[in-house]
Amino acid sequence: MSVSEERYGEWVAVRTDSETHVAELVLDRPKAMNAVSTEMAFCISEACAALAADKEVRATVLTSTHPRAFCVGADLKERNALSDADLGRQRPYTRAAYTGVLELPMPTVAAVHGYALGGGYELALSCDVIVADPGAVVGLPEVSVGVIPGGGGTQLLPRRVGAARAAELIFTARRVEAAEARELGLVDLLVDEGRDREEALALATRIAANSPVGLRAAKRALRTGWGMDLHAGLDIEDAAWRTVAFSGDRAEGVAAFNEKRKPQWPGE
Repeated sequence: MSVSEERYGEWVAVRTDSETHVAELVLDRPKAMNAVSTEMAFCISEACAALAADKEVRATVLTSTHPRAFCVGADLKERNALSDADLGRQRPYTRAAYTGVLELPMPTVAAVHGYALGGGYELALSCDVIVADPGAVVGLPEVSVGVIPGGGGTQLLPRRVGAARAAELIFTARRVEAAEARELGLVDLLVDEGRDREEALALATRIAANSPVGLRAAKRALRTGWGMDLHAGLDIEDAAWRTVAFSGDRAEGVAAFNEKRKPQWPGE
């Protein structure tokens, strides 16, 4: 088989397909609807560190094993038992989990079904593309329990839907069902019921067929340059271009095009 699996604690797994060069980062805490506890956050960040170091992975899909939820956000049962001091000590672990997904160097796709709320939706927002099925429900309801989105939501959502729309969604704490979420840009692709994982993996496979050097450089330029003024953004793009223009992938890509064959990417 071309697929291998590595576990990171009890609730997180990484499945890697050596043929397609696609990895699957699996949230696997079904009894808690993938609520992110301190331990689970640590495992997510550990899995992301391993993925980031794996040069063979060209695209990653974030998935869930729970049939009715992608991830319901923070583990509020655990939070209820934490003192203020405990909560302060927990913060670096939870932040590292979201940052770990956000900073994965290869393109990432979230496969969302059921509830993706609070930190769960922030994990999806940390990906480059969000695929959802018709049963998906997304939102950032943190202000309804006395906190704010703390996994990147206040920064990532405005980049998707604009400042005013993000403010309305965050201030009202409302949940948005799949059809409206697609209309507003909260998710990118709406697929048939129950096919979010399959369609996300298929999309990742199409992405992974391209140059790994080019993919990582393009993501770096997109993420780093967003929000800068035009000239600064173009400088970021130029720096990224220079990392690929003289690479083995560029030479192979041009040669394969001229020889009318499939590229065999060296990845360097």
